[in-house]
Amino acid sequence: MSRIPAGRRFREAWIAGVTAHFPGDPKPGYITPWSDTPDWERACAAAVEHQILDFIRVTAGATTKLTREQKSRFVALCWIGQIHRHLDNPKPSYIADWAELPTWQRETDADIFETLERAV
Repeated sequence: MSRIPAGRRFREAWIAGVTAHFPGDPKPGYITPWSDTPDWERACAAAVEHQILDFIRVTAGATTKLTREQKSRFVALCWIGQIHRHLDNPKPSYIADWAELPTWQRETDADIFETLERAV
């Protein structure tokens, strides 16, 4: 059995969330498959996936008691940290505070967390 590359589950959960929550047709970059995702974005996805999984493990699964908003905020904040790590001058939308994110993105971030939660 082949191992799933770090970040791929994150990306697939992102695409599933965008597909479910984005109003209308999403930008092509939002649903770009893993194989075509830029290296910097793969690195961000891998790091945030690890952060989420570590958080779930160190709480012994108590993250199931968090609200969807709390889960979504965690994903968004971890993502912002990785964006700053990988991009010198990121677009403002890449580093927007959770309160400024559109509903579809908040819901997608919560979905990502819950997808990874089920994988542990």
